[in-house]
Amino acid sequence: MIKKVMLKYGIAIFLWIFIRTNCCGNDCSVDSLPDQPTFANDIAPILQKNCLPCHREQGAAPFSLASYAAVKKRAKTIAKVTQKRIMPPWPADPTYSHFVGEKVLTDRDIAIIQKWVKQGAVEGDQKYVYRPNAIDRSNIRKPDLVIPFDSVVMHEGDLDRFFISLSNVSLPKKRFISALEFVPTEPGLVHHANGHLLLYKEGSKRMPLRPRRKMEARSEMNSDLGSLLEMQADDGSLPMRIHSAFNYLPGVQGIEYPNGIGAFEVTKDFAAVMNDVHYGPADKTVLDRSVLNVFFTDIAPSRILSELMLGTNGVSKIVPPLVVPANKVTKHTTRFTIAEDISVLTINPHLHMLGKSFLAFAVKPNGDTIPLIRILRWNFNWQYFYTYKTMLRIPAGSEIVAIAEFDNTSNNPWNPNRPPKQVSERWDSGGASMRASDEMFQFIITYTLYKKGDEFVSLEKK
Repeated sequence: MIKKVMLKYGIAIFLWIFIRTNCCGNDCSVDSLPDQPTFANDIAPILQKNCLPCHREQGAAPFSLASYAAVKKRAKTIAKVTQKRIMPPWPADPTYSHFVGEKVLTDRDIAIIQKWVKQGAVEGDQKYVYRPNAIDRSNIRKPDLVIPFDSVVMHEGDLDRFFISLSNVSLPKKRFISALEFVPTEPGLVHHANGHLLLYKEGSKRMPLRPRRKMEARSEMNSDLGSLLEMQADDGSLPMRIHSAFNYLPGVQGIEYPNGIGAFEVTKDFAAVMNDVHYGPADKTVLDRSVLNVFFTDIAPSRILSELMLGTNGVSKIVPPLVVPANKVTKHTTRFTIAEDISVLTINPHLHMLGKSFLAFAVKPNGDTIPLIRILRWNFNWQYFYTYKTMLRIPAGSEIVAIAEFDNTSNNPWNPNRPPKQVSERWDSGGASMRASDEMFQFIITYTLYKKGDEFVSLEKK
């Protein structure tokens, strides 16, 4: 009898401990919540970390949460969207892999927000300093140089529009750039931007650099940028071009790598050119004044960054070919075997509006799997360049595999076609299309060749 009682209560105690430590991670117990949460002590730190990078003036979000008054006004909405885990938007599954700047609320965070709202959204200590993380429209730090581009007006009812924009710079001397950050004032309208740097030889510019210029492109594909915007030097020579020096997708934030990695030298006279800046549909007339934040360093680069792109316009085929019939959900795979040991810094999964899910991993020669990223619910509006907390080594001979699902049914709220119709890559442009209504399947990896100890090199912000 005693043994039965002990067994009974032993099991009960074990289950209680298990639930406390595993189901909630010692994190979500009601007993651990403050008696009366306040904005100053409890809510502001949560929002500071997870929300203000976007919810600030001229941030990616449609409204600011940079004050108590702004937060209280939307307190019930905040409680609702956080409880449903709609916000903050972090598509990557945190149970599969981890990255710098993860915006994932704990169960305890959500419980505190719920309790705070139910108790009247009390402010607390007004002396608390609550300010956006970003400075001068930057999520890195205060920029050393801000390069403006010509403004763009999108009128109500405008659909896909593409622009090429050139902005010239003259420096006192050559400099090393550690990071570039493209920042639109209307991030909700910018589908993507691809940016290059033009470097002019010393003495090739006998006259002041021409004023910055902009032109609307007829399509998303433009090959002869030099003649279109008169980028030639005064002696007729063409500048050296650093391709894809900076890029933008919805949700992307600037990245500054450790000293000596990925920096590059620019000449005294150079230009930043935005190729095919793509503005999406506008439901009202707005003015966009995009800028390029530049960050300098005195440390010369010692390691070069490279880019590996799988899928559309990349090094690997998509199997089966990326054709998504109407009213179908399809799955496609692309894979590539690397020849050298690499250290991965960032990854970027890229699909368009029919995207449903995304999975990427690497299979080492010995059969072990390296998880890269898993996105269970694709969101076209949030496509980060995910940065690993430390460099991730992938050994030579490993096969990188990416798998994407596409939902071309009426159940997909982002489907651009009502009723659905067949969607595919743009075969007339080599598969790539910058229009959101076409499809793409890309997996982009930024890496450097592996060096011993890379696994311990932090990629957290300086």
